[in-house]
Amino acid sequence: MSSTSASQGVEELPLPSRNPLPLSAAQEQQVRDLYYARVRGFCADEIKDRDVRLTRFVIDAAFASCAAHRTISATWACRTERLTMNACMMKHATRDEQDKARAEWFATRTERGKQRDEAEERRKEAEKKHREWWGLDESTRQHKEEGS
Repeated sequence: MSSTSASQGVEELPLPSRNPLPLSAAQEQQVRDLYYARVRGFCADEIKDRDVRLTRFVIDAAFASCAAHRTISATWACRTERLTMNACMMKHATRDEQDKARAEWFATRTERGKQRDEAEERRKEAEKKHREWWGLDESTRQHKEEGS
């Protein structure tokens, strides 16, 4: 039985267990990206610069502002910003957050499948229009190959 998320309107399938399926390396990377985005989202208020905006995957933080255009000197020049950022990240980087990111990834898998199918349909339609424009239908191509 499937349920629907009220906030996103996405059909969610139940998780059969804590780690239901072994994921491929690419899928695990997607889960890690969600996990890192969630953790950075928790720490955004503590570490972002006042006049810099927060984006979903990249926090332009006080540490990032301080470390910009520095290499080795960022270690000591931006020490307080780095320690603040690291403390927050360590506080929120838990196994529970990893599990929540994995659950979110599984909850949105049907939506991603629909997006893939739609992209494939658009690609096929574009290929069909290309063939029509250039007169490259299958019968014409086979006829040319037989005549050669």
